[in-house]
Amino acid sequence: MHLRRLQPSDGAFMLALLNDPGFLRFVGDREVRSEAQAVDYLQRGILRSYAEHGFGMYLCERRDDGAPMGICGLVKRDSLPDFDLGYALLAPFAGHGYALEAAAAIVAEASQRQLPRILAIVQPDNARSIRLLEKLGFADRYLQPATEDDCALWVYSLSIDAIESHCATVHEPDAGA
Repeated sequence: MHLRRLQPSDGAFMLALLNDPGFLRFVGDREVRSEAQAVDYLQRGILRSYAEHGFGMYLCERRDDGAPMGICGLVKRDSLPDFDLGYALLAPFAGHGYALEAAAAIVAEASQRQLPRILAIVQPDNARSIRLLEKLGFADRYLQPATEDDCALWVYSLSIDAIESHCATVHEPDAGA
């Protein structure tokens, strides 16, 4: 898989992703119904994050044919004190390990950027995402109560120290190399 910055020309893909049943169920309805609205969504959020922070969400492309599969990256939400890991894949690409591969790359980026901690939010019934976060070393969590507009969410955290020790364990070279 290859990760790259999103651009306005990715509007058609974003329209498809934002209206994918899995996205609607576990992330929410962003009320984006046209390619023009998708481009506006990119410009107001993801592209603005690149300008403000130097990073954000990235497009996940399949390496062999460049097919856009989903997005993964770090988001700074007003409701959370730290950047949080976010990801979403189109339904045909879910369950093949792409989300874990992309998320691991983003965790490594967070470590390189020396972020003190990253968070991840997940609905309590999203067992697949909870397993993914636990594989990445996210552990400490608390339940953020439901608001008027949203459901209750687990908020997981991963400290920079845990990121570095987890990355060292995962990427340790073979003794014979």
